[in-house]
Amino acid sequence: MSNKNSLKYARERATNITAAVCLAPVLLFLVIFIVYPIVDSFTMSMVKWNGISPDREFVGLANWAELIKDRYFWQAFRNNIVVMFISLATQGVLAIALATFLDITGKKGLVFKIIWFLPYLISSVAIGILFKFALDANFGIFGSLSRLLGGGSVDLLGHPNRALFAVMGVVSWQYTPFYMILYLAAYGTIPVELYEAASIDGATRGTYFWKVSLPLLRPTIVSAATVSIIGSLKYFDLVYVMTGGGPGSATELMATLMYKTTFVRKTFGYGAAVAGGMFILITLVALLTVYTLNKKAEEF
Repeated sequence: MSNKNSLKYARERATNITAAVCLAPVLLFLVIFIVYPIVDSFTMSMVKWNGISPDREFVGLANWAELIKDRYFWQAFRNNIVVMFISLATQGVLAIALATFLDITGKKGLVFKIIWFLPYLISSVAIGILFKFALDANFGIFGSLSRLLGGGSVDLLGHPNRALFAVMGVVSWQYTPFYMILYLAAYGTIPVELYEAASIDGATRGTYFWKVSLPLLRPTIVSAATVSIIGSLKYFDLVYVMTGGGPGSATELMATLMYKTTFVRKTFGYGAAVAGGMFILITLVALLTVYTLNKKAEEF
């Protein structure tokens, strides 16, 4: 082997060793905190256990068979799907509108940027408690206004047909700023020369948005939609604080059902099956969404 090849081999070997050393802590972290919990969850789904007793009864796929027939789980999944579409329709559209306004106003819109981003900085639990009282049927904002105008109480969180939409209004209020920042950052990557050229050609602001800005924002829209879909399928904290999944199962989501099944009813084996079913469904929906959005982006 020539000196040149030996030197090349030595450099490649040193690069590979360096890469392995740098990646080892990350891979170890992923194995311990992601891979192992997932595997352990699926293993636990095959036992009957109350979370306290040292004895675990192996039941095989009995928990999974029960999960497939559990109407409460599928009701929770349907609620998650409704939440997903509401999230895409509200958070996505509002975020693009707010980001477009901030991009047009520039530094003049700094105050609006700060005010609009504040909800995302507040704890979900704090927001849940705040709006639980704000939307109270008797003492909440809408109830007080209704009585002031001569009406009765307005029950949003206690009505089965309104509760989910009331909760999603609060969720959208909290998370829209996150997507607003994503789109605002994407606007920053669009060259100013494009707007100047469009203005010279006589294009209006509206025409520039639909014909230039929006197509260039498409990769960010795909990423934001994917994040929104995955997030909407695993909402928990704010929903649980505001309604606990009620009234009945009107706002029950897969995550709230998993929590109550595992830690309230003390059926850890079946709770692990719910978590496993949740993991599978979220993965399938996310993969299908990414495939569909990327395919439409290529066609565009």
